Amino acid sequence: MEVNVSYETQHLWTSWFAVYLYLGGLGAATVAVTFLTDMYIKPHKPLVIWGALSGLIMVGGGSGMLFLHLANHIAVIHVLNPMVIFNKPDAWIAWGTQFISWMLFAGVLYALPYMIGSPYFSRMPLIGSILKMGIVRSIGGMVGGALHRPLGLLAAISGIGVAVYTGLVLQSFPAVGLWNNPGVPILFTVSAFSTACAFLMLVLHVFMRRDEDAPLRKLYEHIDLGLVASELLIVFLFYMYLSRGSMSARASSDLLFGSPGWLFGFIGLGLIVPLLIELKGVTSHSTSRFPVVTASILVLVGGFLLRNYFMAAGVYAIPT
Repeated sequence: MEVNVSYETQHLWTSWFAVYLYLGGLGAATVAVTFLTDMYIKPHKPLVIWGALSGLIMVGGGSGMLFLHLANHIAVIHVLNPMVIFNKPDAWIAWGTQFISWMLFAGVLYALPYMIGSPYFSRMPLIGSILKMGIVRSIGGMVGGALHRPLGLLAAISGIGVAVYTGLVLQSFPAVGLWNNPGVPILFTVSAFSTACAFLMLVLHVFMRRDEDAPLRKLYEHIDLGLVASELLIVFLFYMYLSRGSMSARASSDLLFGSPGWLFGFIGLGLIVPLLIELKGVTSHSTSRFPVVTASILVLVGGFLLRNYFMAAGVYAIPT
């Protein structure tokens, strides 16, 4: 018996959801990388402040977008309850909510002692007044001691959890073959940390420009080179998997790898060009900032294009 199949692109999770996934992964990975850098590689208060504030703003902004699109806003109370993940371990949005909540909580506390000691924040009318309050200074002194590293670890681990969750929430969607495969969390996690390294390289090259940070900039460049190369390999494996997968997966593969935006925008400009620039950078002794800044911007744009095309190519296969 012959079964006719029609294909329909999903229209619920569109570009707005791509922005949410992008900001969530980038922000969470930025917090994780900056805190781990400060704890284990090089103490760096300005980078922690930059990473913590920008990362928390990105994650908070992305979560706010998701909240606004909820059909029942009050229902968010249920996923804030940590018992949900024990009663239903595959409730990935509940896991993501817990990771985000703990990352925001621990991230603010870890950065608080650095913010209190920063002359930049003391000059701000509202924030400066808050940081001068006795209770805030007491909390800053308390978390700046023995609790500081445990809070940093909690924020970093939760940040990694958020980055992984952005892929798991898609992977748990069984009706769309493109999303429902185990490679999605890996791809999104690698992309999140690649874009985080690119963002931090921009911060170090454009906004700080300290000679003493040269080894750290080079380290981030090496890490991002490996992550971009890994991402290219994962995308190739995705092509092999999708082209031999379900009817829905093959339809998504045709949409993705038949799209000039995916091939030349994401893979070409978002991965291959930055890979070549960074490869030249780590094998030469050039001190020019322009190539690294260019590569970082392309990686950041590519990270969004990945998620945007993933949303656009989500296809249902419908028997008719």
